[in-house]
Amino acid sequence: MNKLLSVLKDIEFASPYYFYLLLLIIPIVAWQIWKRNKMQASFTIPSFEPLHKISTSWRVRYRWTPWVFLGIAFLFIIIALARPQTSFRLKDIEVEGVDIVIALDISGSMKAMDFKPNRLEACKKVATEFIEGRPTDRIGLVLYAGEAFTQSPITSDHQTLLGLLDQVKFDVIEDGTAIGDGLGTAINRLRDSDAKSKIIILLSDGVNNRGYIDPISAAEIAKNQNIKVYTIGAGSMGKAPYPGPFGPVYIDTEIDEQLLKEIALSTGGKYFRVTNNEKLKAVYTEIDKMEKTLLSEKVYENKSDLFSPFLWIGLILFLIYIISNHFIFKKNP
Repeated sequence: MNKLLSVLKDIEFASPYYFYLLLLIIPIVAWQIWKRNKMQASFTIPSFEPLHKISTSWRVRYRWTPWVFLGIAFLFIIIALARPQTSFRLKDIEVEGVDIVIALDISGSMKAMDFKPNRLEACKKVATEFIEGRPTDRIGLVLYAGEAFTQSPITSDHQTLLGLLDQVKFDVIEDGTAIGDGLGTAINRLRDSDAKSKIIILLSDGVNNRGYIDPISAAEIAKNQNIKVYTIGAGSMGKAPYPGPFGPVYIDTEIDEQLLKEIALSTGGKYFRVTNNEKLKAVYTEIDKMEKTLLSEKVYENKSDLFSPFLWIGLILFLIYIISNHFIFKKNP
């Protein structure tokens, strides 16, 4: 049933103006009613009692049947004249992709609970939604703390990427905040990319205090390679709750915003400061809008005529009308 409805939904009519012929049904029906009333004779009898014993034959009871066949035949022939067609469309899509690397801070301070349930888990959730919303892009994942490593190279296999993102956890590398190393590793993932647009989304909740690569030097390399860097400073203003042995304790939020702004500005990107889950999601949504994949498509259309079955049904019903009207329900002269 659903398949039939889907086919009917796709039907188009090449000559829909033939449906105006359906308006002829009104005067035809009116004429038949007038003709029948005029031809009926009347006579006066003293009582209807004798007539009750007269049985009505099936030909009398169903004498209207031929006109039903004629009406339906007329409808199907008009549908055939309107030329019903189905369209089969092929799309040739050209994709100008964006290669993206998400550089995520996994230092110990990302355990802070000013984001729910903590900064890292909030970042993972929002990054997951971001990845799912960009099916045509290649995306990679770099993690950094006191050093940096590649969790996933840029890939179009988003299911594998999401699985690797879900496995991200604390304490897999030495603690600290090596922003330069994280940025440098992300740049290496894009070094051989031939994409028209290459971007890095770098999130940090601290101050650069470890690593071998100077963040400004890394930003200069990114600029030379036409890589745009969006930086995000994550953390509430002032203090943030942090899990302690006997319940939450409060730690200072220290973010080198000046450094993150300089990295973004020098590469043509933008810096964002987020203090909760909602603002973090809004930032990823804004980046998603600014860095949309360019798509172009060509549509090839093939139309198939369907008038033949409607015409045959109409002719068969018209033949049934002629047979029933002139032979089965034939009127006496």
